[in-house]
Amino acid sequence: MKIDFKKEALELKDELINLRRDFHKHPELGFEEWRTSGKIKEFLSKENIPYIEVAKTGICGIIEGTLEEDTKSKRCIALRGDIDGLPINDKKICSYSSEVPGKMHACGHDAHTTILLGAAKLLNKNKHLFKGTIKLFFEPAEETIGGAPFMIKEGVLENPKVDKIIGLHVEETLEVGKIMVKKGVVNAASNPFTIKIKGRGGHGAYPHMAIDPIVIASHVVLALQTIVSREIKPVNPAVVTVGSINGGTAQNIIPDEVILKGVIRTMTLEDRAFAKKRIKEIVASMCTAMRGEYEIEIEESYPCLYNDDTVVELLKEAAIEIIGQKNVTEQLAPKLGVESFAYFALERSSAFYFLGAKNEEKNITYSAHNSRFDIDEDLLPIGVAIQSEAAFRYLTRE
Repeated sequence: MKIDFKKEALELKDELINLRRDFHKHPELGFEEWRTSGKIKEFLSKENIPYIEVAKTGICGIIEGTLEEDTKSKRCIALRGDIDGLPINDKKICSYSSEVPGKMHACGHDAHTTILLGAAKLLNKNKHLFKGTIKLFFEPAEETIGGAPFMIKEGVLENPKVDKIIGLHVEETLEVGKIMVKKGVVNAASNPFTIKIKGRGGHGAYPHMAIDPIVIASHVVLALQTIVSREIKPVNPAVVTVGSINGGTAQNIIPDEVILKGVIRTMTLEDRAFAKKRIKEIVASMCTAMRGEYEIEIEESYPCLYNDDTVVELLKEAAIEIIGQKNVTEQLAPKLGVESFAYFALERSSAFYFLGAKNEEKNITYSAHNSRFDIDEDLLPIGVAIQSEAAFRYLTRE
């Protein structure tokens, strides 16, 4: 049986807007989303949707189809939304501006949470029309260390075993009413690093009696730029950024050490491993050549996000049903930003797509992580309908 999810989602529009604005007014940072988590549990309980608490403030809702047994009864698909905000002051002047100083939903996670709740309501309402399981992943701390690996470790992908996962992110460069999706790599991997270069302090007037870590650090910074420009294939996007240099206390004092902090962004497992290896080699060789010592730490942060072709096709079919072929656009290139959905995508066949949030007529054009970021709330029922349609199709298709 076919369900008109677009019509049903539009009927929820006022409820969705109220939900989103409530979340927007009360943002919380990673693993501190106690109020947000409480509101989610309150909503799920009202809809008679069972849930478990995971990853401190995360939640996994579970909808079991009640259609009589058939060959599709063991299928399980998950839908994911992230719930945390950012440490930014909200400078928008509107009725739903953040009421929490220094905290703001500047990346659309309030919309992601709302869309997942809306999809939960529609799918639960229609659970008599499908067999199988839908899991609802409300992920905390996406903006920091990512709640996904903690959720995975606590078993959300098992009992029953999840087959497919679909996630979304609002996109400020794309007009409302459209989506953007691609096959293959979607987002970069991230490796933050810290390099401590140790010399020997001394008087600025007598540099020959010291080992200057500032000079060594300068050579290291310049040499690191050759990794991307001369050692990684030009067709493979990659970035090595040094974002922080700290050392010294006065103009005439050569310090004992300098600390560099930065990040590597790569699109393939091979480039990720190579960039980490070359950073270590460059730092070691520069410090050795200039009589310094070093310590280096390269963190294992978010992996690359890969979309599975078959799940992308499922998603596109659902989106075409809701918004039409012309509004389903292709993401032409991977994004160098990171996304913790990548942890889920490493474990199961997945699709992650971008939902248009831009509306120039309403002056909704500010980028994510901007203090005036906002979305066109017309996207809320669109997101609900697409998520619902995709999950329903997977559980009912032959």
